[in-house]
Amino acid sequence: MKLGISSYSLHRALGEGGTTIIDLVQWVADNGGEHIEIVPIGFSLDEDPRLAERIRRKAEEVGIDISNYAIGATFLQPDKDSYRNEIDRVKRQVDIAHTLGTSHMRHDIGSRPIPESTIQNFNRDLPLFVEACREVADYASQYNMTTSVENHGYYVQASDRLQALVSAVDRPNFRTLLDVGNFMCADEDSVTAVKKNLPIASMIHLKDFHLRPGNRDYGEGFFPTLGGNLLRGTIVGQGDIDQHEVIRLIKQSGYQGYISIEYEGHGPCYYGSKVGMDNARRMWNEA
Repeated sequence: MKLGISSYSLHRALGEGGTTIIDLVQWVADNGGEHIEIVPIGFSLDEDPRLAERIRRKAEEVGIDISNYAIGATFLQPDKDSYRNEIDRVKRQVDIAHTLGTSHMRHDIGSRPIPESTIQNFNRDLPLFVEACREVADYASQYNMTTSVENHGYYVQASDRLQALVSAVDRPNFRTLLDVGNFMCADEDSVTAVKKNLPIASMIHLKDFHLRPGNRDYGEGFFPTLGGNLLRGTIVGQGDIDQHEVIRLIKQSGYQGYISIEYEGHGPCYYGSKVGMDNARRMWNEA
């Protein structure tokens, strides 16, 4: 197991005092991270093609891995040409991931608003998702790269939907990026969902939320789940997920891959990310 941090956890620091993604690579290494996951929020690897190479060299210099490249995408397009263009765009992102020196890339596949995030719509859209994911995975295989879809964005968030997708795509280098917290957005218990999806995980995000019933107003910072409950991001190990049991399950499974801290709290991002990583390491050692 290698523990590190997603740059998404620190994206609010970008631009402050001239902070760059290169600086965040250094910060992760200085604070005990073994890898950094690259999420292009606050910077663009399309607009600055040389930046990917600079990030890779910086990671090599400070002695950490680049674990994953995570991008947004949607294969729910209005016509065939747009669908084709999006597949081709994601394949170009695979090339960027290769330049970064990582063997993992996560891409989204599409989302719908909560009222439309039904299993009926998902089953209708599944063939489009499968075709696109297969093509991207096949393209990535030239680099010995594993592509994945995260439980993300309401529509593709429930554990059973991820299992259905991975099974239908049926490629050895296509898996799921398992986010232990995001299952709560679909009103699933994280411990149960992690246990179900660990066998198809290529990478893991540790995240934590405060969970509240949706029948009252708790003020700013909460967002709704599919079923109308409310969530607020917090430091890993300080929320309502049984992180000790989640981490015990991950360790017991024999998982040897990357684990990224994703901090979505409203406090200082450096503090929340560092404390979350320290908590995760302690719980792993205790498991």
